[in-house]
Amino acid sequence: MAHVAVVGGGPAGLSAALFLAKNGLDVTVYDTDETWMHKAHLFNYPGIDSLDGDAYIEVAREQATRFGAELHLGEEVTAVSDDGGLAVTTGEDEYDANYVVLATGANRDLAEDLGCDTTEEGAIAADVTMETSVDGVYATGAMVRTEEWQAIISAGDGAAAALNILSRERGEHFHDFDTPADIREAFATLVDEG
Repeated sequence: MAHVAVVGGGPAGLSAALFLAKNGLDVTVYDTDETWMHKAHLFNYPGIDSLDGDAYIEVAREQATRFGAELHLGEEVTAVSDDGGLAVTTGEDEYDANYVVLATGANRDLAEDLGCDTTEEGAIAADVTMETSVDGVYATGAMVRTEEWQAIISAGDGAAAALNILSRERGEHFHDFDTPADIREAFATLVDEG
């Protein structure tokens, strides 16, 4: 099974982790818990009338971990390397990965150190699937935009990266679309396991 390392636990990282884990990939989220969401309140997020950023992060973490994502809270990634295979280095260890999703807000250091191309404005260059110039490395959210930062955009970027990874793994376009019957079955499974 492919392993995806997600660096960052804000809307982009947790969205990617949720989609990937829900669809059977091995996902580890490395989260320093420094997301801007801790300073935010959501009024402009479709489906959410009003929600404190801390509460949003708590719910998003719970969703991702419920589907099997592993959360390394407080473990900072200090480097990402591509020496014939991707790896993330933390203060505790080095972890191999088939894919890396960078979701570090406006901090572009890891992507730049890895050699990802940048735009004229200094953002990390990524296509609509959020893939960078380094194969298997995705950049999301504020790192790919200049001054266009919103939680909903970042979450969408994380989902786009996840769907591209899932498509690559399955060898065909993948769509994560649930029906009411899927939800009933999923909740029945959760209740039986719970």
